[in-house]
Amino acid sequence: MDRFTTTAIIPDAFQGARDDISMQFSIIWDQIKAPLIVPLLRLAVAICLIMSLMLFIERLYMGIVIILVKIFGRKPERRYKWEPIRDDVELGNSAYPMVLIQIPMYNEREVYQLSIGAACGLSWPSDRIIIQVLDDSTDPVIKDLVELECQRWASKGINIKYEIRDNRNGYKAGALKEGMKRNYVKSCDYVAIFDADFQPEPDFLWRTIPFLFHNPELALVQSRWKFVNSDECLMTRMQEMSLDYHFTVEQEVGSSTYAFFGFNGTAGVWRIGALNEAGGWKDRTTVEDMDLAVRASLKGWKFLYLGTLKVKNELPSTFKAYRYQQHRWSCGPANLFRKMLMEIIRNKKVTLWKKVHVIYSFFLVRKIVAHIVTFIFYCVVLPATVLVPEVEVPKWGAVYIPSIITILNAVGTPRSLHLMVFWILFENVMSLHRTKATFIGLLEAGRVNEWIVTEKLGDALKTKAVKAPKKPRFKFGERLHLLELGAGAYLFFCGCYDAAFGKNHYFLYLYVQAIAFFIMGFGYVGTFVPQS
Repeated sequence: MDRFTTTAIIPDAFQGARDDISMQFSIIWDQIKAPLIVPLLRLAVAICLIMSLMLFIERLYMGIVIILVKIFGRKPERRYKWEPIRDDVELGNSAYPMVLIQIPMYNEREVYQLSIGAACGLSWPSDRIIIQVLDDSTDPVIKDLVELECQRWASKGINIKYEIRDNRNGYKAGALKEGMKRNYVKSCDYVAIFDADFQPEPDFLWRTIPFLFHNPELALVQSRWKFVNSDECLMTRMQEMSLDYHFTVEQEVGSSTYAFFGFNGTAGVWRIGALNEAGGWKDRTTVEDMDLAVRASLKGWKFLYLGTLKVKNELPSTFKAYRYQQHRWSCGPANLFRKMLMEIIRNKKVTLWKKVHVIYSFFLVRKIVAHIVTFIFYCVVLPATVLVPEVEVPKWGAVYIPSIITILNAVGTPRSLHLMVFWILFENVMSLHRTKATFIGLLEAGRVNEWIVTEKLGDALKTKAVKAPKKPRFKFGERLHLLELGAGAYLFFCGCYDAAFGKNHYFLYLYVQAIAFFIMGFGYVGTFVPQS
């Protein structure tokens, strides 16, 4: 009988201890909530609403400008002189400018033949073009393959140079800088740059060089990217939506209004004189292309964007490759902003209006605020207001402004409008890494200069699909992403709390967003490459 009494008493003791701990926690929470949590959360909401308004006004402004550009037909041919370069009987081919084609590559086994073949297929007088393959490959087998490919084209009469160096200092910027030091480059007037997965059409030079040839104030002609694998998986469709807005709106507006935009690092043609005047290639950040563009702009040079000229290329289709790319694309601009802010302010060659555009619109809103507000507001602060009902977010900030911004962003890819919800969820998850990378760039922290070449698959999937794929080996570090899983758990908890005690029905969004974080946290996104 005593035994049964004792066992009956023990659960009651545990129950009492649990109630006591819960009560103490509740008391502590109530004591710190009113004087500390509520004011801090209100401040965070106010800051996020200001950033949302900044982003909203910027998107609305660019939308109005792009509509006016379309209505008034401000085509490049109407803003700048363009006519074919004419033959000269006396001068012969020397009437045509000398063009250098640079192809930087690093262990590009899957795509090196595509890029070299496309460059060698460019239509231009054969004695007025030099193709320069800058091979930083560390794999000796791939090095040999690239060199053999260059020799194969050289045997067909193509003026192609295979260049290597004994280090990878400066990564891509270092390779391009080293390539410009060759003696034969001194005879060149323009340089076209194509990354290893880019395949220009044969008429690329005929459509770009005349703009530079007839307009001495132009330093750069940038073409648009065309994605050959956008339908490969849902992740590539999401990337297409984001990048199409960049090309359809951001680049077009910058070109039409300020004659300035960020060089995309590839599929563009530079005037070598402008490139040298700006100080050449620098490797102080991971966005050497944007660095060069800003410096050239501060020297008074103008840029032209050709949205009708498209160059085929490949989107990263594995989640790992995409994360590395986004880290570089988010960290680099923030770090460049830190390094160049005072230089831009002190510059005397450009107008105040252009300075404001570069500092506020180009850097602050697009490269910093856009990343931070997406993650901090929609994935941290807004869910936190569920736990602290004393803090409210106005409907215009929580629903209306985000909806308009999303619609304005998505119009660049009409064929994917039905995927808008997936795109929102995907972008919110990726904003976690972009925000982290942005702070690393601003604070110049540990991974600020991390450079990992974006993996390209080319035809690898088609080749490997023929073989019987082996069962993929599960690797903890490769397939589990703890940051996404942690954010997903936080959102799921907030969703459960809102479903039980909330009034705003935020749980409908919180649950779906949590699932998106979990899916990407467990690595179930992008293309899976069978192990060979």
